[in-house]
Amino acid sequence: MSKKLLLTAALLCAFVGHYSANGQVLNAPQAAPNQTPPAGSTPWSAACASQSFNDYWARFTWGPPLVNSDNEFILELSDANGSFSSPTELARDASKNTTFDFHFQFSLPQDTRGEGYRLRVRSTSPAATSPASVSYPMYYLDVNSALTIRQQGQADFGNGTAQVCDGNAITLEVYNLPNANTYQYNWYRSGTPLSEKGPVLTASQGGMYNVEIDYGACSGSGNTLSNLIDITTGSSLGIAINPPAQTTLCSGETQLLEANIINQGLTYTWFRDGVAITSPAVDASGYLVDAAVAGFEGGYQVEVFGPGACVERSAPITISNAGNFTVTRENPGNVVVLPGQTQNLVVSTDASGATFQWYRDGSPVSGATSPSLAVSDSDTGTYFARVSLTGGSCASTSIDSELTTVVAPASLEIAIAYGAGYVSCTSSNTVLQVGAIRAVDNGGNTTDVTADLLASMTFQWFLDGAPISGATSQSISLAGDSENGTYHVEGRISTYDPSSNTLPVQLRPNETLSITSTDLTVCGPSQPITLSTSRDLTGESYAWYRDGVALSQVAASVEVSTPGTYQLVLQRAGCPVASNEITLSALDENLITLDAGSDLRIPEGTSRTINASGADSYRWFDANNMEISSLSSVTLSQEGTYLLLADLGGCEISRVITVSYLDTFRVPNVISPNGDGINDQWVLPNTYSGKPEVIVTIYNDKGEEVLNVNNYQNNWPSSAAGFPRQNMVFYYKIRNAEQTLKQGTITVIR
Repeated sequence: MSKKLLLTAALLCAFVGHYSANGQVLNAPQAAPNQTPPAGSTPWSAACASQSFNDYWARFTWGPPLVNSDNEFILELSDANGSFSSPTELARDASKNTTFDFHFQFSLPQDTRGEGYRLRVRSTSPAATSPASVSYPMYYLDVNSALTIRQQGQADFGNGTAQVCDGNAITLEVYNLPNANTYQYNWYRSGTPLSEKGPVLTASQGGMYNVEIDYGACSGSGNTLSNLIDITTGSSLGIAINPPAQTTLCSGETQLLEANIINQGLTYTWFRDGVAITSPAVDASGYLVDAAVAGFEGGYQVEVFGPGACVERSAPITISNAGNFTVTRENPGNVVVLPGQTQNLVVSTDASGATFQWYRDGSPVSGATSPSLAVSDSDTGTYFARVSLTGGSCASTSIDSELTTVVAPASLEIAIAYGAGYVSCTSSNTVLQVGAIRAVDNGGNTTDVTADLLASMTFQWFLDGAPISGATSQSISLAGDSENGTYHVEGRISTYDPSSNTLPVQLRPNETLSITSTDLTVCGPSQPITLSTSRDLTGESYAWYRDGVALSQVAASVEVSTPGTYQLVLQRAGCPVASNEITLSALDENLITLDAGSDLRIPEGTSRTINASGADSYRWFDANNMEISSLSSVTLSQEGTYLLLADLGGCEISRVITVSYLDTFRVPNVISPNGDGINDQWVLPNTYSGKPEVIVTIYNDKGEEVLNVNNYQNNWPSSAAGFPRQNMVFYYKIRNAEQTLKQGTITVIR
């Protein structure tokens, strides 16, 4: 028996699990020792990969016959339950098609986590699949540092303690771990494993709690065991602060705050506005609030804890400063009192039982002891109200209001304004209105009193200095250019007669100016375009414009030959009246096209049709200036110079076409008389065609003459009817009186 047959037999007997297809035997792959030199001796039993290590080997054996030369062996991984319904490729090798025992090197995908993974090998040519391997625990340890847990709702793990009160429960959670809900976990209470596997745990019993990621057989390699949370159990006592005798204190007063639970050995901590103001102390159930201490105001709470009692904080009791009140000025800081009128100065306070005293220019106002004070135009000055507390140690506390300046105007002034959107010589209507009324004091300072006086002041509007009959309201509406001019308004109230600023009004005339043109395409100076208007411009001031620049021509109609945008502008009532715009475009001669170009070369004795496009009409002329066509196309067969005159939009465009013969030096041996105008006739060079002394003879394949002429006109064959078969071959001879000049074959392709 040969060595090869012995090896094959040995391999077939070496493994129990195998698969045979088309003769090949594929055995189930097995975990193998690391093969990187120096190779290991112990195969892996669980794959625990991480960022720092992810290198594994599997041994694979197979038996003959040989696979095909293009075969590849592919190592595949099942899912965590051992299913290959959607396998993952780990490695492939196309170099082992004659090696019956070799190793795959592979790495675990980063989403690998489970106890039931299997391996298999698949060949591609021929297609076959090995049995699956035994199950292996496989985990990619993408997290391999300690987890952090906390009580849900807390910022972090705090001091590592938590309480369960009154038989309730709290929730512990894993935090600061991305995608925490994609992992399985092992929770422990005082070292005892719990059944919960998610990232949160509901705890109702006391004990030391921590957690780690469940990496199965690889858990010991993960180093993910978290911090400890020490949970204790207890009961709520219902701690509260007994209602104090008073919650509003004046300077120097004190108030003792007492907890409702005392003498039980509890530890007390007192807080103001959430900040501890005492250290924890046993049986410190009272706290004295001293109003002589700055910043005593606030919300007071007491927190207790002790054996069997949960940490518990009371509801707050607010202690306020009786001398800490506010005074608010309710009127504006500047008050203008017009003759014969009064204004009220008003202050308010949040203090109870307070007294009021008004001051003018620093001196008390006799009898002014209420929250409001009425002042007239003769009571100008600077005012404030002093608000004082009454009774007890708070009686000396007082607060002055903000200052109010009371003035009577030395004069009044009115400002008028245009209504929204007014543009001179653009708007066709507008509104003028009183925009502001200001009081002016003796120093020239102004105060806006529009809201106070607008409704009670009377008005008279003026145009160019003359009063407008009936225009006596706060505004005036102007509806056309007939009302253009300079406007102002005069007002009256009491002894004041203010006059406003002046405003010019230039409304656009309500008329239309229209222009027309004889054409829209500029052909050049020889064919000018006329622009005109039907408007009688006698005695009018006007100008023609091209692209916004005035033309030198001043007439009701003008002739132009330059492209651009034209407009006529008429001056009316101080405003320009612009016509419609007419845009003249330059003629684009490229719109006229020739499909054959302007330099045409044709074989002598043939013709060529030229097609023109883009024009309204066409005229073709030969070299003798004779019109030869009025269509868009012309057929030319003679050498010479031709002229096309094309009309487009009233403009005449010329094209010169030159026709010359193409000098052919080769006798063609193939023609295709199919009527398409290309290679339909047997065309000879000028040396042979059209020569009386040259005789052209053509024979068919039987030697029979089909043509024998001198002065040949390049016109054979006259039609395709004489060629019943495909690719017929003819023979030709070209000679003169002395000798044969050329001979050969002609193939007729149909």
